[in-house]
Amino acid sequence: MQDRRNAFTAVSLFSGAGGMDVGFSQAGFDIVFANDVDKDACATYRLNHTGEIHHGSLLDPGVGGMLTQKDVDLVFGGPPCQGFSVAGKMDPDDERSRLIHSFFDVVDRLQPKAFVCENVKALGFLNRWADVRAALMRRGRKNHRVALVILNATDFGVPQIRERMFLVGLHRDIFDGTDKDLQAYLETGLDAQRAAPTTVSDIVRSLGKAGSETNPRVCAAKITYARSPILRKSPYAGMMFNGAGRPLPAKKWATTLPASMGGNKTPIIDEAEIFDGEQSFVEEYHRHLMNGGEPRTGCAPDRLRRLTVDECLAIQTFPANYRLAGSRSAQYRQIGNAVPPMLAAAVANVVARGLDGGAALQVAAE
Repeated sequence: MQDRRNAFTAVSLFSGAGGMDVGFSQAGFDIVFANDVDKDACATYRLNHTGEIHHGSLLDPGVGGMLTQKDVDLVFGGPPCQGFSVAGKMDPDDERSRLIHSFFDVVDRLQPKAFVCENVKALGFLNRWADVRAALMRRGRKNHRVALVILNATDFGVPQIRERMFLVGLHRDIFDGTDKDLQAYLETGLDAQRAAPTTVSDIVRSLGKAGSETNPRVCAAKITYARSPILRKSPYAGMMFNGAGRPLPAKKWATTLPASMGGNKTPIIDEAEIFDGEQSFVEEYHRHLMNGGEPRTGCAPDRLRRLTVDECLAIQTFPANYRLAGSRSAQYRQIGNAVPPMLAAAVANVVARGLDGGAALQVAAE
């Protein structure tokens, strides 16, 4: 499905730095309108995408009034999700609550053939968000068949454990089936695109050591030992060092990269383990503590350091030549807020095939 050539038109909302846009462009969508409230993200978008992005909130009539496209094939985007986290306490009157509904306001206005609304996993399954979820499903069902899938980015070639919800709609005029049929179509199409990710170690080695010409954008936040370590069974959980940026296993995948990166919330790696083949310092120190050893104090050894901007881009599967605007902290924030392009492309490919008629054909065959 990656080899499609015919382009569909798309409107991108809450575009950020353009992670979803990269994936949907790769699947054959021509993005005719993009929007975000973050100035740095808009500047990044302009550096990498040919289409124009409009800065401002969708709740601003000046921005919403620009959405006059006709015959749009797709509306996609990821409304702000902080309030829908596991610990979220979303106020129905909070602007973020209004913004997720503003996505469907645009769907109602443009009547696209399809829509894709991305958000955190918690919104897709927690009972506390059941009413919000049901309201969104009702809005989507006005003119579309709808289905909800929860995906882990690692299943689609992304070296990062990042679970996200995708609410997908295909217009009733082009999908001759039920919501249940659409659910089956999506799951089957996505299963066909599963791919094994590379490892954190592979990515870091491909870029070179931090501070080198090919990996220059380093994080300066120091790593010190936690005075009162919080231990878990895994060396890569708990808290053995300062800050919320935990160590990453070199031979596996990263945990979810947060938008708060850039300081001591930036994940940690072990250069000596990755480049020189030495035993993991993190695992060794974890064993020491688990066996009753005293916590160490002061700075951790220099072999431990935090992920660079370029490593974070690669872990998110942005193209190698992707450029970022803004300060170093703004760059980390944009990366952490993004949907991994490879994950977005997997969803986009299935939607594109549905627009091509593949979904209807599959339903008919069944």
